[in-house]
Amino acid sequence: MASGGISRTKLGEGASHESFLRHRNFRWLKIALTVCLVAILAYAMIDVQPRPNGGSAYGYLLGTIGALLILWLSLLGLRKRAMTSGSWSLKGWTSAHVYLGLSLVVIATLHTGFQLGWNIHTLAYALMMLVIASGVYGIIVYAVLPTQLSDSRAEMTRPQMVEAVAKFDTQLQTAAQPLSHDDAALVRDAFGEDPFRAGLIRRLSGRDARSSTEAALQAMRRRLAVTTGPEAAALDGVVTLLERKSAALERIRRHLRIRALLEVWLYMHVPLTFALIAALAAHIISVFFYW
Repeated sequence: MASGGISRTKLGEGASHESFLRHRNFRWLKIALTVCLVAILAYAMIDVQPRPNGGSAYGYLLGTIGALLILWLSLLGLRKRAMTSGSWSLKGWTSAHVYLGLSLVVIATLHTGFQLGWNIHTLAYALMMLVIASGVYGIIVYAVLPTQLSDSRAEMTRPQMVEAVAKFDTQLQTAAQPLSHDDAALVRDAFGEDPFRAGLIRRLSGRDARSSTEAALQAMRRRLAVTTGPEAAALDGVVTLLERKSAALERIRRHLRIRALLEVWLYMHVPLTFALIAALAAHIISVFFYW
């Protein structure tokens, strides 16, 4: 439930490497399923009237297990800083984090006895479900997007991407010299555009409605449509360069969008985890001191 484990541990690392989801032949999946099954059977068999709930002995037991699990799961952010192998390798810890985190859906729901209301207890439950949902999102995107991220880079580093765009500006500066003063000024306005400076929302959209390159391209296309002679030839060369630069910027934006999709879950997962711990503390205090 805490941050960063998935981003440090790949879902698949080739035929000779085991993903953390398959760690030790799904050891933690089996453990989590066993825990859930035992909890469900106990809920069905224990004779509590009208049914087991958070205030029963069974409810307290599940609540304690759930609270300890949440606190342990939140330690993954610290654990990832220690790279070790063996039973409690980072891969094994991450596998346990995922499957035991999912088991909380069953443990916490049975702990509530399906009794929810507008109170701090339900808030803690709702925050827990949101944390789990954001974690599931993280698992899904890291299963799907890394290959797309690699493809979008076209084996280029960030400095190489920036340099490729800068080269188009150099070529455009020369190509725009025969143009009129106003047209040349429009082209120069497109120089220095840096998609890496875009904020999170623009990165997630994969677009930039304020792109100076796109504005210059559209203006030059309109000018080319009504121009003839030598100036048209110069405009055609400028339009071609602007199209190539626009395509390069689009590739970068696509790359940044994929990266943002990979990272954005942490902006939800980490704050929600801290909010959950605070709500959990309030839930426990209210139960033991005010009930």
